[in-house]
Amino acid sequence: MRIATFNVNSVRSRAERIVAFLERNDVDVLAMQETKTSEAKFPYAVFEAAGYEVAHVGTNQWNGVALASRVGLEDVRTQFDHQPAYEGSVEARAVGATCGGVEVWSLYVPNGREIGHPHYDYKLQFLYSLQHEVAAQTPQLFTGDFNIAPRDSSVWDIAWFEGKTHVTEPERAAFEMLLEAGLVEIRHDDAYSFWDYKAMRFQKNQGMLIDFLLATPPLAGKLVKAWVDVDERRGKGASDHAPVIADFDTTAFAYDEVR
Repeated sequence: MRIATFNVNSVRSRAERIVAFLERNDVDVLAMQETKTSEAKFPYAVFEAAGYEVAHVGTNQWNGVALASRVGLEDVRTQFDHQPAYEGSVEARAVGATCGGVEVWSLYVPNGREIGHPHYDYKLQFLYSLQHEVAAQTPQLFTGDFNIAPRDSSVWDIAWFEGKTHVTEPERAAFEMLLEAGLVEIRHDDAYSFWDYKAMRFQKNQGMLIDFLLATPPLAGKLVKAWVDVDERRGKGASDHAPVIADFDTTAFAYDEVR
């Protein structure tokens, strides 16, 4: 099974491009973040015409997550247990479903905004709560935009980030806590998955690695290969993120689901 995560930065403005990416890369399951639309306005028909079922959670022009699958979409969940609220509302930041025998979550972790901001505390609480969803002995994949660069090498210049979010010790500790809960970071050879539109960051390759696939051991052990589709960041109308893609041999999981 080929699974990808992609912060699409507005699904309505990029629907045709996203579907072209799916077809070009032969993707089975796509986790999307920052769809930036309500469920009523999500372009379901574009994905369905390409052979994908879609589960989407979104309320307005902010946040929004979705799963598009051509290998089944069962047991859809629109938030995880104990998902924290921000300013009294549980935001559209998580959607999960069983796809081809694997429990897949699309996650858009809060940005954090500034160190000391209430949104920073919200970000940490989101990650603390997420660890309780991990069932290490079952095939699960927690994927999406984590808004954390877990290592100094995950950013183009660690000195530039001094005093900023995404690289602080509490954020990195929260990411590490997910690994200690039983998840395995799916590694690849590509340096970054995000390049800001500002200051020609992409052209200068001044990026960040903040998009991840975190798998439980039964799934991580079936990894074939993983990579970032950097070319998808190029050209007119590109998102500021590139998709991260992984191939897994999930034959046994799909068989168990059928049984």
